[in-house]
Amino acid sequence: MSARSGVPTATIKFYLREKLLPPGERVSATQAAYGEDHLRRLRLVRALIQVGRMPVATAREVLAAVDDESLDQHSRLGVATWALPGPAPVQGEERDEESLETARRDVGALLERLGWYECEPGTPAYDTLVEAVAALVRLGYPCDIPHLARYAHAAADVAETDLELLRGLENATEQVEAGVALTVLYEPVLLSLRRLAQAEESSRRFGTPPRERPAP
Repeated sequence: MSARSGVPTATIKFYLREKLLPPGERVSATQAAYGEDHLRRLRLVRALIQVGRMPVATAREVLAAVDDESLDQHSRLGVATWALPGPAPVQGEERDEESLETARRDVGALLERLGWYECEPGTPAYDTLVEAVAALVRLGYPCDIPHLARYAHAAADVAETDLELLRGLENATEQVEAGVALTVLYEPVLLSLRRLAQAEESSRRFGTPPRERPAP
């Protein structure tokens, strides 16, 4: 498995000890066989820990949700992705209850307007959104409901693209694994594309028009 994945043997053994990888099929007193399921899970573990910079204990929590076959597919994916770490919450003197209350009201109204009922108070995505909107309110930047709705519609298009990537995977566990891994792996892609798009739009709106090239 080390040769096929490029992951050092010592690292794989560490993942096995920490129960991030299921044990292989014992073939002798000192050897075990590992198959495609192990390789797929190893890729997920590497995505969580290396790219997502997730602590081992958190990765174990995410993987437990991935493997919980008592849940339906929607719940498995939701529990697993909710366990992914988000931005650090605002604390201390920067935390203002008045702006938080305004943000809670606006976020609730936004989700009602969109018909999004899966994101409830207390879930990581909801709480992170409230904290972010509260910071915008406190600093006086645009964040009214119509403005936020434009971002929400763009996010809905992204979510549709995300879940389309899972359609070709028939195995339910493989779908959840891929959903979690792609959430982690595509977040830097989305951030980079947004910044590149901002640069292009800024150039179009505010940049100096390019000089006409001389005729050859």
